[in-house]
Amino acid sequence: MVTVNDVTQMMFRWAPPELAMDWDNVGLLVGRGDREVHRVLVALDVSPDVAAEAAETGTDLIVSHHPVIFDPLKKIGPQDVPFQLVQAGISAICMHTNLDAAEGGVNEVLAGIFDMKNMETFAEGCGRIGTTMPTTVEALAKFCADTLHTGVKYVNGARAVTCLAEVSGGGGSYLQEAIDRGADCLVTGEAAHHIALLAKQKGIGLVVAGHWGTEHAIADVLAALIVRQFPGLTVAHAEADTDPYCYLA
Repeated sequence: MVTVNDVTQMMFRWAPPELAMDWDNVGLLVGRGDREVHRVLVALDVSPDVAAEAAETGTDLIVSHHPVIFDPLKKIGPQDVPFQLVQAGISAICMHTNLDAAEGGVNEVLAGIFDMKNMETFAEGCGRIGTTMPTTVEALAKFCADTLHTGVKYVNGARAVTCLAEVSGGGGSYLQEAIDRGADCLVTGEAAHHIALLAKQKGIGLVVAGHWGTEHAIADVLAALIVRQFPGLTVAHAEADTDPYCYLA
């Protein structure tokens, strides 16, 4: 018998809660730890569509990257996803910034997509910086568009890219640290307007490839890990786990 607690503890061995940032909310956020698990759905986000898919498929547990409960709840009702999960008897484990920072976690998966070498951590442990085969910012942007299946925008740099920094999700605020560490380009999911201006001023490349785009690959990694550790479970990546944005061609 596999319980929700068994899966939670396995996840914490991979991505210890101490790696999470102080403001984060990770771990078992919905449901009982002693509940038996037979079917697991993995997702980047526990959206209403993912919750509905879980209920329709008889799922016992959702494992996601983004927390299904983040800000304090002042009230809860049928329109709220945590309510829907409780009503359907579905538990939810969420591994967020601890999984960003973990060895083999979100950012190392992203760094692997870029075939980065000689990696070190930066961005409070979440991001990675390392060497890459010489390329251009424009080529990196095109690679992200083709590989991450998302909308991409970029600020061109003044030099070839041989030292690349990446922070999945909302990592634009780490551009100055990337510059200080000698990066030629930062790839991230989101960046504010003033960050783009800073990149242009400094002549550093900036590729903004979408929050979903830079993180969604972790869901398949989660699924494979759970299957490997608990081969008796049925595990699937939620079909409803899609980018919330639509993009113009």
